[in-house]
Amino acid sequence: MSPHARRSMSALHTWAGVVLGSLMLLIFWMGTLSVFDREIDRWMMPETRLPPSVAAAPLPSFDQTVLPVAQRLAVHGTTWSVVLPSARTPVHTLRHVDDAGRAQRRHLDPRTGAVLEGAASEGASGFFFPLHFRLHLRAFDLGYWIVGLAGMAVLALLVSGVIIHRRLLAEFFVFRPARALPRTALDLHNLSGVLALPFHFTMALSGLAILFTIYFPTAYQAAYAHAGAQARQAFEREAMGKWSRPPAGQAGTLASVDAMLARAQAAWDGGRPYFIRVRHAGDAASYVEVRRAFTDEVTMNLDILYFDAASGEVLHQHRAAGAVGVQRFLTGLHFIQFEHWTLRWLYFIGGLGGCVMIASGLLFWLEARRRRPGAAEGAGFRLVEALGTASTTGLVAATLAFLLANRLLPAAIDGRAALEMQAFFAAWALMLAHAHWRGRRAWREQCAAIAALALGALTLNWLGTGALPWQAPATGAYAVAGVDALLLATALAASWAARCLGRRAQRHTAPAARGEEAA
Repeated sequence: MSPHARRSMSALHTWAGVVLGSLMLLIFWMGTLSVFDREIDRWMMPETRLPPSVAAAPLPSFDQTVLPVAQRLAVHGTTWSVVLPSARTPVHTLRHVDDAGRAQRRHLDPRTGAVLEGAASEGASGFFFPLHFRLHLRAFDLGYWIVGLAGMAVLALLVSGVIIHRRLLAEFFVFRPARALPRTALDLHNLSGVLALPFHFTMALSGLAILFTIYFPTAYQAAYAHAGAQARQAFEREAMGKWSRPPAGQAGTLASVDAMLARAQAAWDGGRPYFIRVRHAGDAASYVEVRRAFTDEVTMNLDILYFDAASGEVLHQHRAAGAVGVQRFLTGLHFIQFEHWTLRWLYFIGGLGGCVMIASGLLFWLEARRRRPGAAEGAGFRLVEALGTASTTGLVAATLAFLLANRLLPAAIDGRAALEMQAFFAAWALMLAHAHWRGRRAWREQCAAIAALALGALTLNWLGTGALPWQAPATGAYAVAGVDALLLATALAASWAARCLGRRAQRHTAPAARGEEAA
């Protein structure tokens, strides 16, 4: 490659990272936390911390436990759905519309069907996970497009990074923590980038493939051009298995759901159902959708059966094939909903490595820029520095504030889930303001705040639930024990980082102080 082309690649790598670094850090961080979103849910919703034996045991009759509750809570003629228990989520999750037209989520005890009151939080699966792929921006698919832009930027950064680092493999074995901060940050950037390069590339590419109907609509429009304006509907019906029929406007009945589940399991050669949805509930044209679980395979399959609600007869059956099967494999590879704990931990470590790669790249740019005369005084530099601090230590602090709010807010308070989310964004905004005000010193101070917040969340979980961190494994609450252990590890790591940053600051101020005394 010519020197001019290499310089162009270097400029692309630098400025794409600087401009989109904070956004990419948010997406990587939330994706990393989402690897254990169900486990964080158990920590945030103590009412759902049922023994593991509950999910492992044969489920009682759906007709006798869940169905009466769903029919009592859901409004006639609307849609309600239930996600069945699993090893990671030992409760029924019921979604329905109440009398005021508001969407509700309830957790039910699978042994009795009783509503588990107090589990009003959205948890990590309802906040971190959507923030990862759509930023909670639904209007005009804006969140999807912003995340797609970040995904394309990650691919461009990975490719350009490989090109501009001619000695990439040699640099992988070099890490000099005792050198100046820019050199240390660059070594860490190279090390974390090379170590998980295939993982980062796979996650970015599969993330784009998951939402190809938004980013590349011509893919299905060309294949279903014969359907004209109905191309999207034809694609979703034939390829994705979406089937529907309108309501009849007359009262109807619901046959045994247990019988439908048994019939679905037989059709799938023993495959376990995990999701049930009843549309037009109570209507003569009501129908039941049953989906097969994918906890034992990488592919997030689209095996779906539709039953007539009144008779229990099969109306439509779907199984993804061809290109859609490949897309569903990439979806499963990205979301890792299958049961494989070793791989899940490797995903978590790889996600943290991606965060370190982006953060160290930003830190290298800031420290290298700071050494230029007058550069640190510019408004643009101060803005990038504040964003860099807020999107690293500030983002971690905001996440812990979200967990802390979950433990502090009363269980019965109205709008508790929204207040928890507001606590996250308020803390994040506060960290951004603090970073702009304190400049370089904000890194150390926010590390100290992280340590305090992590210890506070750990302590409040103990005081609020009576579950000591070391007692959780003995009761089978491994999810809770894991979150507590990560909180403790975060507090220790943040304390160590704050101490190291304090020593580095003292070394920098000592020569200046001696110079003033000599003068």
